[in-house]
Amino acid sequence: MWADTEARLEIMARRALLVEDDRDIAALIKLHLQDIHCEADIAICGQEALTRYARQRYDLVILDLMLPDLDGLTICQKLRGGGEYVPILMLTAKSSEIDRVLGLELGADDYLTKPFSFPELLARVKALLRRAEALSSNRDTPIGQEHITRGPLVIETGKRRVTLAGQELALTAKEFDLLLHFARHPGRVFSRGQLLDQVWGYGHEGYEHTVNSHINRLRAKLEPNPADPRYLLTVWGVGYKFTESC
Repeated sequence: MWADTEARLEIMARRALLVEDDRDIAALIKLHLQDIHCEADIAICGQEALTRYARQRYDLVILDLMLPDLDGLTICQKLRGGGEYVPILMLTAKSSEIDRVLGLELGADDYLTKPFSFPELLARVKALLRRAEALSSNRDTPIGQEHITRGPLVIETGKRRVTLAGQELALTAKEFDLLLHFARHPGRVFSRGQLLDQVWGYGHEGYEHTVNSHINRLRAKLEPNPADPRYLLTVWGVGYKFTESC
């Protein structure tokens, strides 16, 4: 499936909104995006980014955390407050994990810490575009309207909505994707590397901690007792699985 989607991405023109106040970095990113047939409009401040986003449909937003007016977290929150989903890749020069966590909690799909390599940037961009392409395709098929029920847990894929005992859970885009992947395969054990490849769309070594942090945040929202999980179970030495006993 990924190969077919990758081929479509190679021939389809994509447009990204690149929000970066360093003009030299922005120009380099724009140049490299052209290698994967993705054109970019550059906004050097938060207000310009919001104005451009309101006027133009984009397939991806690459968003720097530190900007001269509105910060990236505020912009991310405003974009997620709209009615249309767009993948967001956040760029940050900060080393503090709390900034990355806040970005993910507010709806960013992925992040890269500066300095980064351009091959890795392009890998992340292609992964996000593949996921968005798959999501768009599913909206037009029966599976895009499926309801998965696991005890009191209900997942509505078309609405990207999750309820637990009737209460809606506030999940980020990636938390939803991760939960849906598990719920579609109850009892199947996934390693961290497999989850990176199948949910994030890339499998770089050293990024297994990304899976761990998402599992922990998902458990905090989903489990009555995160220390003794009912749904997302750890298989020691292997990875994680979704329970079969709901």
